[in-house]
Amino acid sequence: MSDTIRVLVEEEKIDARIRELGEQISRDYAGREVHMICILKGGVFFMCELAKRISVPVSMDFMQVSSYGGGTKSSGIVKIIKDLDESIEDKHVLIVEDIIDSGRTLSYLIPVLQQRRPAQIRLCTLLDKPERREVSNVTVDYTGFVIPNEFVVGYGLDYDQRYRNLPYIGVVEPGSSGQEE
Repeated sequence: MSDTIRVLVEEEKIDARIRELGEQISRDYAGREVHMICILKGGVFFMCELAKRISVPVSMDFMQVSSYGGGTKSSGIVKIIKDLDESIEDKHVLIVEDIIDSGRTLSYLIPVLQQRRPAQIRLCTLLDKPERREVSNVTVDYTGFVIPNEFVVGYGLDYDQRYRNLPYIGVVEPGSSGQEE
């Protein structure tokens, strides 16, 4: 592996911010159960750590979606690879993402989930790249960190299935083999 990775957000800062998010979500969902939906694969690391820091009852489910298209940009066509195992009707849903950039996938996915009649849908992401947003109908309720438009890996984010297990968020440096997809 010849990639050079520069640390953007240290493990300690990630841990502290997830603790803060857990406390905020616990306050916001006081008296209710939060049904967390993890968007696979990248969101798993974040959702597991976040769930441990939420003091209200938590249930979990998982979805995997894929955007098809050539080159470095999504075509905007989203395919559900793995759907939810349980109904979300009347549940207080919290979608948990690793990163939101263009917003296209969530712009498609949230209306699909709304048709399933949850009590509420909120969105939580570890990382947000608002300058990359291509849609205006995606509102992030809980954000770990707003980051610049750089290709990042670690804490669930990958480059060609590598680096998900890094305990920090890093930037694949120009001149190394990492390319944004």
